[in-house]
Amino acid sequence: MQVILLQDIKNVGKKGQLLEAADGYARNYLIPRKMAVEATKGNVNELEAKNKALVAKAEKELENAKEFAASLNEKKINIKVKMGENGKLFGSVTNKEIAQALLDQIGVSIDKKKIVLNEPIKTVGEKDVEIKVMHDVSAKIIVNVIEA
Repeated sequence: MQVILLQDIKNVGKKGQLLEAADGYARNYLIPRKMAVEATKGNVNELEAKNKALVAKAEKELENAKEFAASLNEKKINIKVKMGENGKLFGSVTNKEIAQALLDQIGVSIDKKKIVLNEPIKTVGEKDVEIKVMHDVSAKIIVNVIEA
C-alpha cells in the first residue's frame, strides 16, 4: 500500500515522502496514529502542490538574499578605537562592534554570528570583512578602523 508520511519516522522515511508500506503496517499502525495517510490521487496532488510552494518560497528567499548581499557589497563603515603608543589597539575590533556600526551608519541590522572574521582586527586601516547572508550567499564590506 502506498502512503504519504505526515511526520519523520525513524528507519521508515521523512515527512512528505511517498513510500510503499506493508498493508497491515499502514492500516494498523501508521494511519491510526496519524503518522501517514493513504496515497490517493487527491492526497498525492496536494503533496505535489505543497512541494511546489516550498520550492517557490525557497527560490524567493534566495533571490531576496542575493539582492540584500548586492546592496551591502563594498559598503564602508568606520569604527573609532582607542590606541596605544605604537599604533596598536587596546584589544581588537569584534563582530559585535561591526554589527553595531552597520546598524548605526548604514541602518542594517545583522546578527553578529553572520559576520566572519578570519583573524581579529588589531590594527588601524581598512579591512575586508565577509558577511554570510545565507548558506551560499555572502557580501563583503570594508571596515575602516580609525583612531578615536
